[in-house]
Amino acid sequence: MAKKEQRVCIMGGGSWATAIAKMCMARGQRINWYMRRPEQIEAFQKRSYNPSYLTSVRFDVKKIKFYSNINMAVRYSDILVFAIPSPFLTQHLSHLTVSLKDKYIISAIKGIIPDENLIVSDYFIKHYNVKEENLGVIAGPCHAEEVALERLSYLTVGSHNIELAEMFAKRIANEFLRTYTTTDVRGIEYASVLKNVYAIAAGICHGLKYGDNFQAILVSNCIREMDRFVAAIAPNADRNTQDAAYLGDLLVTAYSKFSRNRTFGAMIGKGYSVRTAQLEMEMIAEGYYGTKCIKEINDRTGVNMPILDACYNILYERIAPNIEVKLLTEKLR
Repeated sequence: MAKKEQRVCIMGGGSWATAIAKMCMARGQRINWYMRRPEQIEAFQKRSYNPSYLTSVRFDVKKIKFYSNINMAVRYSDILVFAIPSPFLTQHLSHLTVSLKDKYIISAIKGIIPDENLIVSDYFIKHYNVKEENLGVIAGPCHAEEVALERLSYLTVGSHNIELAEMFAKRIANEFLRTYTTTDVRGIEYASVLKNVYAIAAGICHGLKYGDNFQAILVSNCIREMDRFVAAIAPNADRNTQDAAYLGDLLVTAYSKFSRNRTFGAMIGKGYSVRTAQLEMEMIAEGYYGTKCIKEINDRTGVNMPILDACYNILYERIAPNIEVKLLTEKLR
C-alpha cells in the first residue's frame, strides 16, 4: 500500500457509521463522510453532531468533508468504509458511476445482501470487480452506543491483505478502542450475520420469559451451530470461533440492552407481529433478513441448524413463538 495518507470516507449516516467516524477522528484525523440526505448534513454542520443518531457525540465539523452525492464521495476518497444496512446497500450503489477498482473497501456491514444471499465482500467482488486484496471487514464485539460513551471496546479488522487490515486497525485504534487483525474474512462475515440471527432467538426467549439459565444453554448451542456452519461454508483450519470476533460478538449481541436484534426478538416473543415490531423499532434488525438468507444457503449446505430453523419458522412461517421454542428446547443440550 502507498505510504501517503489515505483519505477515509464513511459511507452511511446511521449510528454505526457515526461510531466509526468517531473512531476515525479520535486522534484529530480528517475524514470524508457520505450521507444520502442533504438535510441531515445541513443539520449536522450547524449542530456539530449527527441529528439523527448518537446525538451526544460531538464532532469537529471543520475536519469533515460531507457529501450527499455518492459519486463525489467515492471519487475523492481512497478508503470507503461502508456502514449502510445490508437491505439498502444495493439501492445506494445503484447511483454509483465511479469505478471502485482502485479503492479500498472496508465493510462494517454486519449483514447479508437480501435476495442474492451474498456476504458483502462477495457482493463487491461479483458486482464491482473489487480485488480480494482491496477488501476488508470490521467485526465486533462492539456496540455503537458504547463507542459513543467511550467505554473500552475491541474490534477485529479482517482482510486477505494483512497490510490493509493492519493499516486500518491502526487508523481507528485509540484510548477507548483496541484492535486486532485476521485473514478469516469470510468466517467473520458469516459469523456477523449469524450472531444477529441468534440475538433474535435470545430476544424471543426473553420475551417468552425464559430465564438466564436457559439463555446460557441457548447461546452455548448458538456458538456450536455457528461453528458448524462457517466450517462448512468457509473452511479454515486456523479459525477459532471462541475468539472475540465470533463468540464475543455473539455474546454482546445476544445479551446487550443496546442490541437491536435482541430487542426485535423480544418484541416478537411478547406477541408483536414482525411488521409491528419493525415499525415500532424504527431501526433495522439485520438478523431478520439474515435469517432468510442463511436458511436458503443452508437448504443447499445441509448443516444441522435447529436454532436458525426455529427463527425462520417464527419470522417467516408465522409459527407461534411459544410452540416453536418449546420444540427447540428438546433439541438443545
